[in-house]
Amino acid sequence: MFKMLFLIFDKGFFAGSGIKTDCVANLMRLTLDEALAVGNQLEVEAINGTQHILLTPSLAAQCGYSMESDPWGNTRIYTSLLGCYVHNKDDMSFNVGLKLKIYHHGPSDVITHDVAKTCSYTSWATREILCDRNYMEVSTYMAPKYSQTKVKGQKGEDFQLNTITTASEEVHGIWKMTFFTPEPMSLVLEEAQQAGYSAKTTSTRLVVRSPYNMAETYSEDVAGVPMEVMKVSIYHKGQDGLNVFNLAAACPTGGVLFTEDLISWHVPRRVTPLLDGHIRLVEMTMGINGQRLDKAQMAARGYSLSTTDFHIVVEIPVGSSDGYYKSHAPDYQYHMTYSVEPMLEVLWKADQSVDDTRYKILFPITTPPMSRPPNTEDRTTPEEREFNLYVGPFLYDVAVRNITFSTGVLTVEESNARGFIVQQHVLANGTFVFSLKVPFDSNVVSKHNPELLITTYSLSVVFGFVILPEEIPFAHQVELDASVEDVVLPVLTGTCDQEQFYITVKYGSQGNNTNTMVGGLDLTPELAEFYNFKGDATQFSIAVPYAATGSSFELITTNSIRARLDVVVWDPITNWILSDLFLACYFPLMTTRCYPNGTISALAVKVESVPNLNPSWLTLKDQSCSPVFSNDHFAQFIFSADSCGTTRTFFDHYMLYENEIGLYYHGKRGAAHTSPVDPEYKQTVSCYYVVNDTQTIAFNTKSRLYEPKAEIGSGQMSIQMRQATDSSYENFYKAEDYPVEKYLREPLYFEVELALSTDPNLELILDNCWATLQEERTSLPSWDIIVNGCAYSGDNYATVFHTVSMDERVSFPSHYKRFSMKMFAFIQEDKVLKHEVYVHCDLVICDTNSPMEAICQRQCSKPAVKGTQKH
Repeated sequence: MFKMLFLIFDKGFFAGSGIKTDCVANLMRLTLDEALAVGNQLEVEAINGTQHILLTPSLAAQCGYSMESDPWGNTRIYTSLLGCYVHNKDDMSFNVGLKLKIYHHGPSDVITHDVAKTCSYTSWATREILCDRNYMEVSTYMAPKYSQTKVKGQKGEDFQLNTITTASEEVHGIWKMTFFTPEPMSLVLEEAQQAGYSAKTTSTRLVVRSPYNMAETYSEDVAGVPMEVMKVSIYHKGQDGLNVFNLAAACPTGGVLFTEDLISWHVPRRVTPLLDGHIRLVEMTMGINGQRLDKAQMAARGYSLSTTDFHIVVEIPVGSSDGYYKSHAPDYQYHMTYSVEPMLEVLWKADQSVDDTRYKILFPITTPPMSRPPNTEDRTTPEEREFNLYVGPFLYDVAVRNITFSTGVLTVEESNARGFIVQQHVLANGTFVFSLKVPFDSNVVSKHNPELLITTYSLSVVFGFVILPEEIPFAHQVELDASVEDVVLPVLTGTCDQEQFYITVKYGSQGNNTNTMVGGLDLTPELAEFYNFKGDATQFSIAVPYAATGSSFELITTNSIRARLDVVVWDPITNWILSDLFLACYFPLMTTRCYPNGTISALAVKVESVPNLNPSWLTLKDQSCSPVFSNDHFAQFIFSADSCGTTRTFFDHYMLYENEIGLYYHGKRGAAHTSPVDPEYKQTVSCYYVVNDTQTIAFNTKSRLYEPKAEIGSGQMSIQMRQATDSSYENFYKAEDYPVEKYLREPLYFEVELALSTDPNLELILDNCWATLQEERTSLPSWDIIVNGCAYSGDNYATVFHTVSMDERVSFPSHYKRFSMKMFAFIQEDKVLKHEVYVHCDLVICDTNSPMEAICQRQCSKPAVKGTQKH
């Protein structure tokens, strides 16, 4: 019987609701809008007077009925106006009667609806071809009462029908049908009807209908599109004899191209099994579900209708609201298909004739299965100690049947009874997601590393889904991990500057009830005080010198050392290490210094690779040369270039002096070698001296080294300028003392020093000095103090230079310059400006053995120099 099983979730049935009938060209369409529930069956009967004929699938295809339903119960039933059991009045008015039987829970629970609809259709073409989802139909115009001997052929030409005179008492009507596949096969009308065909005449038309895939139909490729074709000759007995009508129908069975986002349906622009001669395409219309659409409706939906040289092309976006999705599970993996039923209506006209052909196709399209693996969204909040996950999205036709846990398989009802909450949620687009909540303390959850401070919980489940109503199974596995800090651990951070490590320890949940080790040493109160300990209830900080006992030296470069400080915070009760920090930084360190007088200073460093080394054991090549200073990290050597086993090598323009710091001991034979039981250590000391081409280096008879002279070179010098409190130049103002208040004519004492230099051949020269009201050296107004190395003579406040003598603080007087002046004020517009005054100086550093710069040789005409006394 002609029935449909609806694929929707149980929404209940509302009697009499959602049934609508309308007329769409040469079809009557009946629509049931979500009127049925899951498991309901629908039977359709045709009402023919007092008779009710059950429309089985085969009878529906033979008589011009079709039905389509989506998974949500939206159902459409189409009836051809030229179909069986339709009351036809002059091919203009058509009455269709249907009886719907809806079985809700079984044969005894049935609801019926009688549906009647009258449609009018008067715009018949000479020939009409209808391609529905289960049959193809062709009808042609035929003169009323079959009385004329000349009728219009389907190709627009007048021709003489084959007419055979018969006795008037014979029954008139269709006698025989000859099908061409292409071989002819003749059947009388009764045989054709038994085979599943339908043929009849109306007041003006001859109609033939054939289901698809019949023995007498065949396939043909037209412009690359496969089509099913029926060609038949109808032998009709009329009053004027036997007439023969040649009819053909061709319906596409393919021609669809798919992308992820678009459906392209191609129909031949000229269907050659139907058309011959000069034919024009005069009209084409697109529709959905049998209903035509205008251009505005098509544009709103994103549809397009176009032509090429060989095809008519219909394009529909995948996911359009006129179609629907359906779930599938090939290979137990979740997929979706999208289905839509476009309609194409075409009108061709023959040249030089009024004959026309209308071609109407209702063509259901379903995309290939598209993989849609479910997404897993982990919404777990570890602090809530519960797994919370979402899986989806899915369509309405997917349900959860069971969930497999590590302990076994549970149904949804059993899961909820165990406290594993399973829920279904509807999204805004109508799809579903499923959620599952599982407590951390459940026996289906595994725990990792429970003896540590952080516990990791793991959940592994497999969702068992089914697709309704087919009960097709598929599965989705989910594995989740969540970590919980059962104890908040301390947090260690650190930074460095050029001299110290700076360590900060932020307490965890145990507060300050922990122990700290710095460089392998417990942070005792004495050590904390030495490290400038500062702390409160939440954290503490320390500053550790990079050369402190607990630090380790990892790497030495020519001008820096990489030191590492290890800090560990541990629980004194369990002895567990709660947190640690290994901070390594580079610190500036010059290990070798080469002085112009031939003195060499070398610093040996104990590195981590020789942990057992005692720096005091180190010597130079001459083992009598021991460190002048040593501690746990360093050994300091100071020696002259002609001693301690130092070697000398001459090159073109420089000399290389080399020695070696190592660890030696004397064996029984007196040979010096490194002990195999002591750590290995070797550090090469090298000094380069550039020699002038005209200079000769010689030693006297006592092998004492004469002082080598270095070429003029470039480097960084450190200069500082300070203001003394009085003329003794023993005390100076500090940074926090500025600005210093002075009265007019009160003396000011300044000292400029070339700092951090031990070269006695260098001399500091003051080139220019001046005063400004602003800190910017180029600001105005300004007043000169020293000009071109000499005191400025343009005012009555003369600058006085002071000689510098060697004392406990001054080792090289040539590295210092001192001058004094009297306090003055700037005057502007006859007003004294009470403002801070800034003093600036430009300096020149000269080589006293080679004063190449003119300023190094400059003589002031009236030098103002005053001696100073120490007090």
